[in-house]
Amino acid sequence: MPYACRDAAGTITSVHREATPEAVEFLPDDHAELRAFLGLQPAVSAAEQFARLDAEFVRVLEDVIDTLINRNLINITDLPAEAQAKLFSRKGFRERRSSHSLKLFGDADLGALIPHLPGTDESA
Repeated sequence: MPYACRDAAGTITSVHREATPEAVEFLPDDHAELRAFLGLQPAVSAAEQFARLDAEFVRVLEDVIDTLINRNLINITDLPAEAQAKLFSRKGFRERRSSHSLKLFGDADLGALIPHLPGTDESA
């Protein structure tokens, strides 16, 4: 927990472990200006971290459901109507969002664009 020295404009110019005549303002470790001065990312609350983990986990669940459907282990119609609607909504949003992204290879099969390694047998 450092002590900050500020210039006339109020910008942090240095930080010190102990108070000095110039650095008398005590700042907590998660103070936004201190983190910016030290080149660290802003502190993230536990609630924000949990929300990010939830969003990532939802994407994992979507991928699991897609895999189960693609392998014919379940049908989309096996899911409740609300779940179907949410999946279609998210999938539609992702497709619309990715349609605006840069496509380097188009819709061609990427396997055809990547040469096979010498000595490998494709029939195996």
